Amino acid sequence: MSDNVATAVDPITLEVIRSRLDVIAEEMQTTLLRSAFSPIIREAADASAAIFDVNGQTMAQAAALPAHLGMLLPAVQSILTRFPAATMQPGDLYILNDPFDGGTHLPDIAVVMPVFVDDEIVALTASLAHHQDVGGKTPGSTPPDATEIFAEGLIIPPLKLHDRGEPNRTLLSLIERNVRIPYIVLGDIDAQISCVRNGARRIVELVRLSSLPVLRQAFVDLLDLAERMTRASILAIPDGVYRFHDYVDGDGFDGERPLHIVAAVTVRGSNMHVDFSGTDGQARNSINSVPSSTMAIVYYIVRAITDPATPNNHGCYRVIDATLPVGSLVNPRRPAAVSVRTVTIKRVVDVLLGCFAQAIPERIHAASNGQLTSMKIGGHDPRTGRAYVVNAGVPTAGGMGARPTKDGIDVIDTDLSNMMSPPVEATEQDYPIRLRSIRLWTDSGGAGRQRGGLGYVAEWELLRGEGTLSQRRDRHLLPPWGILGGHPAPVCRTQLLRSSGEEIEVKSKEVLYLRAGDRLLIHTTGGAGYGTPLERTPEQVRDDVLERRVSRERAAADYGVVLTGDDLIDEDATASLRASLSANIQTTELVDRGAEYEGIFGRSRYTIMEGAEGDDA
Repeated sequence: MSDNVATAVDPITLEVIRSRLDVIAEEMQTTLLRSAFSPIIREAADASAAIFDVNGQTMAQAAALPAHLGMLLPAVQSILTRFPAATMQPGDLYILNDPFDGGTHLPDIAVVMPVFVDDEIVALTASLAHHQDVGGKTPGSTPPDATEIFAEGLIIPPLKLHDRGEPNRTLLSLIERNVRIPYIVLGDIDAQISCVRNGARRIVELVRLSSLPVLRQAFVDLLDLAERMTRASILAIPDGVYRFHDYVDGDGFDGERPLHIVAAVTVRGSNMHVDFSGTDGQARNSINSVPSSTMAIVYYIVRAITDPATPNNHGCYRVIDATLPVGSLVNPRRPAAVSVRTVTIKRVVDVLLGCFAQAIPERIHAASNGQLTSMKIGGHDPRTGRAYVVNAGVPTAGGMGARPTKDGIDVIDTDLSNMMSPPVEATEQDYPIRLRSIRLWTDSGGAGRQRGGLGYVAEWELLRGEGTLSQRRDRHLLPPWGILGGHPAPVCRTQLLRSSGEEIEVKSKEVLYLRAGDRLLIHTTGGAGYGTPLERTPEQVRDDVLERRVSRERAAADYGVVLTGDDLIDEDATASLRASLSANIQTTELVDRGAEYEGIFGRSRYTIMEGAEGDDA
């Protein structure tokens, strides 16, 4: 290859470099996961790795958590603002977790490294990992009742972690003294360092194989290619303004009042604008989402509806801008608490999918379970004498919403989080808890021509000692919504079964104290349905009943299918019942939000409007 590149890189070379960057990012991710100490990174894969150019633009990112697509971007840009590239030296490393200065929430720590070739910076490698604990008022550093960020843990502004290869021992000592499980936290930071160093080494090899001018021009060309491909996909979406709204359960301070998230997506040609005006003001508790988190979901949705062959880089984001009202749930003012922002960004996913369901319903699935079953338990294990923090909510996933042509998937982590469930055996081996039972939750998938995927019922027990439980869940009040006649899924439920026999209904966001013998009974909902249930064939419904995915009662009530005592279809009774049920179907309904929504707000359906704009009925 030539060392003097003044024109675009040829297509074959460009594709080779693009693929090589993707492989490097994936190798970085593998290094991080295999080196990590904590199960939330090592097993659940709540981490990401990426490569940036010297201007802080994403060039490649590992296919791990979609939520992290845009979350590393402001972290790298914040570090470059504080430490300009011209001042960086070989061996430098940088760290931050401040949500109001490039971070997301305090458990997510970013580590960034400049990559040098012949004393010239050519790129940056970065990793983002959710740490098991960073201090604060509750184990796991996600207190749902925090009212300001200072209660959530140690705040790290953009700082040097290593200076020309020399560790910042003062900073490391400060971190060590402010977390409950320092050997795990520092071990995970070391894993992040290994991750970015490995990426830097591979990028240097890539430069040696081609040349620095070729790589720089390839960066420019790949960004332009991603922009062109993204614009081509958006051009295929009908122009219009598409509005939708949904709710999170509430902040725990104002009774059971759900909090409103509103979005209007404007598509004009190949440009897109997302406006969150009308969204409720920032919450008193920690469900607020800073712009880095909110915009990451906007980026995720755009990637989800555009050509999957598009290079996963910053060029995809050039076509999008957004309005995030200051002081709202999606753009809070400092020092708002933000540690439980996952429930809000999960709902932002649902809201944006609801917008696009009006424009391209044939490509959008019904609402999935819409929450992350995160139940952090922490304390001291009497057997080992050591502090521990563990997520007793695993598996984290519920059901996926039904797709236009397929049922939803059972018990899978959907959309932005995409995490794995740590092996139960590993959890029980390391921590004083036991999974007593887990099973699919019959009837937890919304009825429809395509049925929503099922959620689960699990029961956990604290075996010894005492612990603090921080629950951050959602969809306890309002269910996932169905599309085009599909029914909503049921709401979630959490119960604390005390060893004394007392039963306590646990709110979706609550802090509780546990004693040995206490059990948690967790109902995690499935996804909603797509299409009218009466369009599902009786044979499919019968199979669902035999597999215990649908009860006989719901088979009749939702699908109009009657089975005999020996599990055969009663064709006459089925035909009669379906004829009766079909008389009540309203063909103009886009979304069915369920009876719970109607009970709170006085209506449950969201109707297609005339013209290019979608709005509430």
